[in-house]
Amino acid sequence: MLAVVQRVREAKVVVEGRAIGEIGPGLLVLLCAERGDGEAQADRLLAKLLKLRIFGDEAGKMNRSVQDVGGGLLVVSQFTLAADTSGGNRPSFTNAAAPEEGRKLYEYFVTQARAAHPVVQTGEFAADMQVHLVNDGPVTIPLTVR
Repeated sequence: MLAVVQRVREAKVVVEGRAIGEIGPGLLVLLCAERGDGEAQADRLLAKLLKLRIFGDEAGKMNRSVQDVGGGLLVVSQFTLAADTSGGNRPSFTNAAAPEEGRKLYEYFVTQARAAHPVVQTGEFAADMQVHLVNDGPVTIPLTVR
């Protein structure tokens, strides 16, 4: 599984003009399931994400996790993270999980996140979404779990 994690001061997802998920300080997680991924990869990615120390401590060092600071998670499905541009200028998405498998793993990830963390909001799988955020830092971290 792939994720791009952004430390945010605030973030929201809008679908058809309506905010459907919104957090204050925390992490915006753009999430992509690839072919061959399963629940084991989702579990490992979630564990890494929740312990990722990218929030500042009293000395200003990135030493705290989203759980340490009580931040929110906004989890948004984004199959385009699996883009392959090695063959030209038009991306290929053949590495992305098939839509039904991607939805299953996205929903599994969200369910597990909600069981492990108190504030979890989401986008809408396969919807045309507008993601608004204020990146804090900016801090943007790519995560890959095989």
